[in-house]
Amino acid sequence: MITKDTEQGGVDRSHGKSTPEKAVFILGHLSILLLGVWLSQLGGFSFICEAMGISSQLSDPTRADILLACMFLYWARHTFTVTYLLTRRLAWSEVLGLLFFFAFFELGLLLVGGGAFREAPTALGKLDVFALCLLLTGSLLNSLSELQRKRWKSNPENKGHCYTKGLFQYSMHINYFGDTLLFLGWCLLAANLWTLILPAFMAASFVFYHIPALDSYLEKRYGEEFRVYSQKTKKFVPFLY
Repeated sequence: MITKDTEQGGVDRSHGKSTPEKAVFILGHLSILLLGVWLSQLGGFSFICEAMGISSQLSDPTRADILLACMFLYWARHTFTVTYLLTRRLAWSEVLGLLFFFAFFELGLLLVGGGAFREAPTALGKLDVFALCLLLTGSLLNSLSELQRKRWKSNPENKGHCYTKGLFQYSMHINYFGDTLLFLGWCLLAANLWTLILPAFMAASFVFYHIPALDSYLEKRYGEEFRVYSQKTKKFVPFLY
């Protein structure tokens, strides 16, 4: 049951399996990935355009391939997270909200970056290499930090204590920072400045909504131990903020 004590930052913090919800989340996310395959690899975008009486195709297939690979990486990461790392419950509202968000931004970046709205491809360059490094670094920061915390919490001696080691010693919310880097790199790969609104929105939502709500929950749960940790550790960006 979601209560005021367990619902923080729009998610249910109570522990539980949530097997049906997790299954729908994984399969729903897979469906989005397969839709991306159809649109970019199997002529789906051209088919839809022709059905609407428009003659169009993706003008940048190489970039579309890269963005599709990003979609696969993101799906694989989330599948690993949900099936192994995640111990809290997943509410139906969270599942459906995330799937809608994933469909919007993943397919949107695929089409925008793939050239659905431009006539010629954008040449790959150093910025794309940098973007790919951001995406991979962000993915690593998120998944590795969560894996480190999972292993630490599996030790019965650590039960009831706040995790402050590993990558979390550099940032209290290093996983959120990793996601922000991932989204920034992903949007840069789409080669459209307007897409940078997405990582800016993500960073703002973390800083002004999710982090304060989660900190409030953690302070109630761990008390002085968490307060000491928060006083000596950066909140979001390692070494800066």
